Amino acid sequence: MTHKEEKMVNIIMHGCNGKMGRVITDLVSKDENVQIVAGVDAYTEVPNEYPVFSSITDCDIKADAIIDFAVTAAIDDLLDYAVRTNTPVVVCTTGLSAEQLDKVNEASKKVAVLRSANMSLGINTLMKLLRIATDVLADRGFDIEIVEKHHNQKVDAPSGTALALADCINQVLDNEYDYAYDRSTVREKRRKKEIGLSAVRGGTIVGEHEVIYAGTDEIIEIKHTAYSKAIFAKGAIDAAKFLAGKATGMYDMSDVID
Repeated sequence: MTHKEEKMVNIIMHGCNGKMGRVITDLVSKDENVQIVAGVDAYTEVPNEYPVFSSITDCDIKADAIIDFAVTAAIDDLLDYAVRTNTPVVVCTTGLSAEQLDKVNEASKKVAVLRSANMSLGINTLMKLLRIATDVLADRGFDIEIVEKHHNQKVDAPSGTALALADCINQVLDNEYDYAYDRSTVREKRRKKEIGLSAVRGGTIVGEHEVIYAGTDEIIEIKHTAYSKAIFAKGAIDAAKFLAGKATGMYDMSDVID
């Protein structure tokens, strides 16, 4: 039995000399079905095996997809380039403003755009499992709590991924549940329609997310642990392979794993 040969996917790495850009460059070098044909980074002094432009507007190399792990200030030019050249783009940069998110949505009406709260294949598979578990357990008296753990340098809490997991669960519940972030300020028993979110900060924990379904005399725990940021890079590469050649529209990682 012969396997269908995968088409080589040519990528522009936007933010190629940042931490994630370096991880992606290393992973791509070991993947025979994808290659980086150009990079973009304001800092161009890092040696690369592909040409690097200081701005996406200067890039004159055609690609099948763009992976973006850059800074928020660069997103507008990136989206303009993607639309102008009809190049699908995987948007991984976080912390976008409401106006920038609107521009991402507008761009998706003219070119294929993939954006997800977390690029990990594991986290996105976890979300699928949570939808099933929530549908079965929530109406049967199970309380839902999320505990996330990260390194001691992380400044925001709860994590964006924890909030995305809560949103995923709440969608199944018709968005009727409130989020409880801190119970130290009130003295009352737990309300039925709430999702608790707790944050732990310490050491060098890359990322751990545990969702607890606590029922009467039984507990179900579903957990994802990240041991390195390479999982996000791998997800972004898989997303770029998926997005290459796709029709105009907005996609997310659930489309990649389906």
